[in-house]
Amino acid sequence: MRDRRSPGRWYLYVCCMLALSAMLSAMLPAIAAALTVQDDDFNAIELPAPANRIVSLSPGATAMLFAAGAGDRVVGTSAYSDEPAAAKRIERIGDAQSFDLERILTLRPDVVVVWTGGTPAAEVARLQGVGLRIYHQHVKRLDDIPDSLRRLGALTGTSPEAQAAAAQLAQRIVALRSRYPQKSAATVLIQVWDRPIYTVGRDQVITDVIHACGFRNAFEDLNDVSPAVTLESVLARDPDYILALGSNQNEAQSWLQQWHQFASMKAQRPGHTIAWSDPRLPTLGPGVVDAAEDLCRALQAVDPPRP
Repeated sequence: MRDRRSPGRWYLYVCCMLALSAMLSAMLPAIAAALTVQDDDFNAIELPAPANRIVSLSPGATAMLFAAGAGDRVVGTSAYSDEPAAAKRIERIGDAQSFDLERILTLRPDVVVVWTGGTPAAEVARLQGVGLRIYHQHVKRLDDIPDSLRRLGALTGTSPEAQAAAAQLAQRIVALRSRYPQKSAATVLIQVWDRPIYTVGRDQVITDVIHACGFRNAFEDLNDVSPAVTLESVLARDPDYILALGSNQNEAQSWLQQWHQFASMKAQRPGHTIAWSDPRLPTLGPGVVDAAEDLCRALQAVDPPRP
């Protein structure tokens, strides 16, 4: 016998399904807005939408965000974030080593960009401890710069601008490497401090710049980013050149003066010591490519390519 209540049950079932469909439709925009991106250390960062308010804790990351088309998203940054000029107007919340956590919280950032190898782990832990999302910016080689720009474009929803800037920088890097042949025997001591003597190791962008210029880092076999080396080890390796990277030209020149007492070094030949000061090199932003082009020209001027 036919159940006369069936139409009522079916009607109720259809109504419930329609209500569920409407609810799911309402949720779709929020689901579509959810975003998962990878930072330069390949950590997954989850956001409900592209980052709109960003605190950057390094000058290089700030410059990279501007190059990626997201400069207007940066609400706080670190000291010495002077590239490009517009970055100078952003509120300072400390430097790469220490910062005002309370001030960062008042800025309500969607994400905080830290500098791997520069921002101390304890400071990163403080940020994580209050629930802030952390994005690691990390550049070790010239080719990392375009890749980092693309990731920042994904983070901020500015991929078209970031992709265009990345493509342009990648072309310049390829052109730079093809311009200068590798001088397999020519080594350079890259000096970044004098007492003790500090240089740079393998995983440092300046080592890659030296390669692009056609030379080799005399201490590129070392794993540390900025290792201290002894005077005896420098004399034993007897580099062809000494490149003093000071915070200013006077500082760099003073370091080179100290090497004059070692007259038998190959680097004491005329023109084989170079004092250099360029704030774009240590910041690890897109300006590194400009700095690399300038440095290569300077190095080739003292030892031009051989026929």
